Amino acid sequence: MTRLTVDYGTHDRVREVVDRLVYCAESVSIDFDRWDDPHVKGPGLYFAVVADREYGRYADPMGDNRWPRGRCASVFEEDEFFEAAERVSVERDGGVVVAVDGEAEAQMVRFRDLGTRTDESDLVDDVDYEPWMGSRHMSALETSVRPEVVATVTLSEETGRVSVFRDGEADTARRNALGGPWRGE
Repeated sequence: MTRLTVDYGTHDRVREVVDRLVYCAESVSIDFDRWDDPHVKGPGLYFAVVADREYGRYADPMGDNRWPRGRCASVFEEDEFFEAAERVSVERDGGVVVAVDGEAEAQMVRFRDLGTRTDESDLVDDVDYEPWMGSRHMSALETSVRPEVVATVTLSEETGRVSVFRDGEADTARRNALGGPWRGE
């Protein structure tokens, strides 16, 4: 008998979860109009879509930083999710864990560096950093190669760049290229 497995990377509903996170991060970036001001830190976001709720093996709580589940528990609550993300992007620090069903966990986390667990030493070879990457992006890249993680999505607080990381590969868009066909400008 074979084990039932789901390829979350190609699963339509999970792809929609990732797409909604990307659109949300892009919207937060586009709505912030002070990117060119000197010494101004913009909004920053870090989402990780996980297929396993046992993420505590590779993540630590970020103190009192919490996703406001009382206001918005799911990426499918469109307006509420955007409003919660916009607030979290400027008021809190850490990664937001989102399950493959679109539910956001309340506790925000810091993902551990690769290689801290003995079963991860072979994953370190799958990571190639780019010169534009800051610590949030490097963490998201590393986190994306973990088998339990479908994708990570980041919004850079320095530049407004939005990036999606899957299996150690980055798909990134600078702020002036965000929005694509949905933006309508």
